Amino acid sequence: MAVIENSKVTIVGAGSVGSSVAYAALIRGSARHVALYDIDTAKVDAEVLDLAHGTQFTGSSDVIGGSDISVVAGSHVVVITAGAKQKPGQTRIELAAVNAGIIRGMMPRLLHVAPDAIYVIVTNPCDVLTVLAHEATGLPRERIFASGTVLDTSRLRWKLAERAGVSTSSVHAYIVGEHGDTEFPLWSKATIGTVPILEWEAPGHPRISREELDAIAVDVRDAAYTVIQGKGATNYAIGLSSARIIEAILGDEHAVLPVSTVLDDFHGVDGVALSLPSIVSAAGAVPIRATTLSDEESSSLRLSADALRRVAASLRD
Repeated sequence: MAVIENSKVTIVGAGSVGSSVAYAALIRGSARHVALYDIDTAKVDAEVLDLAHGTQFTGSSDVIGGSDISVVAGSHVVVITAGAKQKPGQTRIELAAVNAGIIRGMMPRLLHVAPDAIYVIVTNPCDVLTVLAHEATGLPRERIFASGTVLDTSRLRWKLAERAGVSTSSVHAYIVGEHGDTEFPLWSKATIGTVPILEWEAPGHPRISREELDAIAVDVRDAAYTVIQGKGATNYAIGLSSARIIEAILGDEHAVLPVSTVLDDFHGVDGVALSLPSIVSAAGAVPIRATTLSDEESSSLRLSADALRRVAASLRD
């Protein structure tokens, strides 16, 4: 496939996350047309107006929106952020029941007006909701996936870069599994430049111990809770990471990103959505099957899968 011309992305949900995705997509020029859809007319109209007022400074993209679902028509990518937001002290899984109902009711309507779009679910718990949305729509696995651990991976690389004294772009490491409490780093594949993470050292930056790495992983896992406790929501970084996913699709980049797809017998895991390094292009997202895991990482992946499978099963009852 080729780069999509006259591209359109629609963000569903005009809350703090959805508006941040739209803002990031505008300022990065992620798509030619950016649309924002929400059932709250006053809110979405105000957000679109605010964004439109700045388009002199954002390049060639334009922005539209409203509370009529026809806004979504013609989208190449639909990013779903609608749902109840995570409250201080609340886990992503605790959001599942209410947001599952929202997704189930919304997906058939979205698919009716944008039948050919790639759907990216950001609403939490995004992994569980991706499975339910896949079941509700019958879309191919590659065309409906979650933003997953793209943001968690960015958090990890930022922390490692600070510790190692290098730029974030020089850190090659991934958070995989659930976007949530059972996520884990692929330490067996982590490098700084070409140097394995445990072997890296530089003046003023001694080698990193495994214990220190594990502490960094805990900080990354709990980062969202820290932000939510202080300001009520995470929005800027998820807006930027979602814009990056949009660009990989619309640019047919075949970029490797840790998005969350419904797995088909990946290392023995089937039928749940988990984040793994995946090729993201205009065709959607496909996990890289050649990814190898250590025994510890394989066990962690199964732990993530079991946790999410239980939640998904409870929502089907």
